[in-house]
Amino acid sequence: MHEEIIERLAELAVTFGANVQPGQTVAISGEIGKEPLVRALAASAYRHGAKFVDATYFDPHVKRARIEHAADETLDFVPSWYGERVLEIGRQRCATISLSGPTAPGLLDGLDPTRIGRDQLPFVKEANTVVNERQLNWTAVPCPTPGWAAIVHPELEPEAALARLWEQIAHVCRLDEPDPVAAWEARFATLTTVSERLTATRFDALRFEGPGTDLTVGLLPSSRWLCAQFTTVDGIRHSPNLPSEETFTSPDPRRVEGTVRATKPLVLGGGSIVRGLTVRFEGGRAVAIDAETGADVVRAMCARDEGAARLGEVALVDRAGRVGGLDTVFYDTLLDENVASHIAFGNAYRMTLDGADVEAANASAIHVDFMIGGDEVAVDGVTAAGERVPVMRGGEWQL
Repeated sequence: MHEEIIERLAELAVTFGANVQPGQTVAISGEIGKEPLVRALAASAYRHGAKFVDATYFDPHVKRARIEHAADETLDFVPSWYGERVLEIGRQRCATISLSGPTAPGLLDGLDPTRIGRDQLPFVKEANTVVNERQLNWTAVPCPTPGWAAIVHPELEPEAALARLWEQIAHVCRLDEPDPVAAWEARFATLTTVSERLTATRFDALRFEGPGTDLTVGLLPSSRWLCAQFTTVDGIRHSPNLPSEETFTSPDPRRVEGTVRATKPLVLGGGSIVRGLTVRFEGGRAVAIDAETGADVVRAMCARDEGAARLGEVALVDRAGRVGGLDTVFYDTLLDENVASHIAFGNAYRMTLDGADVEAANASAIHVDFMIGGDEVAVDGVTAAGERVPVMRGGEWQL
């Protein structure tokens, strides 16, 4: 039974992921269908001294109704109080916990992809602001649902598929360890060491080469590599994503050249699944976007604003993490991005930059990761003199 896993995951998310402090307000967000974990998170937060827990649910079926029926000129509209709520959560230094994993994958199939790409809810651009200003101690954790389990394990009966997915979540979140927090501290210590070594190299760019991929991603002079161990402006240490096996930085949005092929499916908000994504960049901008399915959705997303077609993140992931070892496509970015190196369209993480580079970082209302790495993708660092230095081969660090 997965009830015990839910309780352990809630405890990990509250005490280590978000690191909820006594007296804090805690905002929890998830889709309808994730109520058991939301309730367990609320109970754990109150046990650890939360002043108030605010739980909100997003309904993807309402999103479908909007895309299907609303007037075209209204699809970009977001009520002002959505963004103001996020900004106020930041001002009041709240903790936040969000739940990933689709509840109704494929729900938007058959709708106009251009209209789908224009409605980015439940994401709002103000989330970028509070994260970059380090106002929140926050985390995101996966929450299995029957709909999600069905696409991850279609070979199993519904109950068995859901049970299997929960078992996998327990494993990748290290809940099967006697002390999950100690296990994560050890993993993050390794990733911190890797991040420091990457920062010390001061590479001018990264080069990705593999099947369908020959991509150069320029870096900014102060680009600093981080793992998912953040500290708020008030000194609260937290772990933004659980699980997290990546080290990442913000690239130069003006210097991305070449072609890249996604190595995993991409699931966008509302459940749209993009398969076989290929993108060609010139002068930092995505100038050609193709896919086996879902290309029009990505094109519409990248047309949202000036920065949407440029990169805001580049991340490297080795094969030592637990997610990749399961050899499973999870159809959820929180998990799949921890299998393979990835890049992200849209807004940059400015805490990875210093000085004038902060203003050079990409700005956008979106931030969408897609996976481009794997055992067959070689990663090199490129020095300012043009020398290429092996960084990753076969999913293993070469530094």
